[in-house]
Amino acid sequence: MSANALAPYKRLTIKIGSALLVDGGTGELRVEWLRSLAADLAALKAEGRALVIVSSGAIALGRRLLKLDARSLPLEQSQAAASAGQIALSQAWAESLGAHGIVTGQILLTPNITEERRYFLNARTTIATLLGLGAVPIINENDSVATAEIRYGDNDRLSARVATMIEADCLVLLSDVDGLYSAPPGKDPGATHLDHVAAITPEIEAMAGGAASHLSRGGMLTKVEAGRIATQAGTAMIIARGTENHPLKALTEGARHTLFAPAQSRAQARKRWIMGALEVAGSLHVDAGAAQALLSGKSLLPIGVTKVTGDFVRGDAVKILDPEGREIARGLAGLGREEADLVKGKNSARVAEILGLGGRAELIHRDNMVVLLGLEAKAT
Repeated sequence: MSANALAPYKRLTIKIGSALLVDGGTGELRVEWLRSLAADLAALKAEGRALVIVSSGAIALGRRLLKLDARSLPLEQSQAAASAGQIALSQAWAESLGAHGIVTGQILLTPNITEERRYFLNARTTIATLLGLGAVPIINENDSVATAEIRYGDNDRLSARVATMIEADCLVLLSDVDGLYSAPPGKDPGATHLDHVAAITPEIEAMAGGAASHLSRGGMLTKVEAGRIATQAGTAMIIARGTENHPLKALTEGARHTLFAPAQSRAQARKRWIMGALEVAGSLHVDAGAAQALLSGKSLLPIGVTKVTGDFVRGDAVKILDPEGREIARGLAGLGREEADLVKGKNSARVAEILGLGGRAELIHRDNMVVLLGLEAKAT
């Protein structure tokens, strides 16, 4: 592994958690730490790298400003804290990077923006324009309006969605730990550190634990989930300790971390978006013949579907499962749940009779599908 972990990458998305930006005891911004991080970012930018920051911290800062002391806030108070704290957070980033002559731009996202294709493309264009003008976009979930039911729930997954959106080479998650261990190190003194993760397997998922701080909604499990989104789209991911000053400089000087390797080939833009879908509305179980047809690049026809589960409408993301129950593909449903149930197992002529369709009989068209081989995406 290279001593400089960031050397291979030209476009970076860097995620900063609340527990790094805000002192857990006082609720105050960690000013000196942020200044040190800004110096690291300025150095990377001076080397010609494009940088996008996904920053938590709005709620944590807003709690202090509004004198909200409870460790767990009801939704309406969380939204109010986010509203007040977002101003302080934006100002902190503008001042810290402005000291190095860097202009920042603020973008607040809600899940519909990355989950609906038109909004996704608009957000990507805005970020690309800011980068082209030499600015550093500062992105956060719009917690002041997001509901408990409709939200990313953690900025790890949000940062992964952003990284795939802008086709970042690498996503860096700065955390309170220096990477992934074989077991939670706080509970198991014999846990071993993993320098490199070639693929996110069930064994890797089993190593992840829950959130460690009341300031954050994420934990190692959400980081591994973020890794799945990023790496399947061809973006590498690094988990590194960020608690000390100059955390990115430390990475360039050989600090310990875990690197999650990206898929070998970068999928087409539309398929990267499909792969990163945060909400999967249902599943289509297929027989062995259909599974083989999908692996060879064919569309999914109703005749190969054996079972339909979930509650989805046309255009929703659904999983495709082989006879052993393994997810082999993901795509956008061409029919809703009720229609899919009606036509499963039937040939194209019968499907046309039932639904009154013309020549189109696909349940999921190959253009709206990503086939997963292991944990790598095959662009069909």
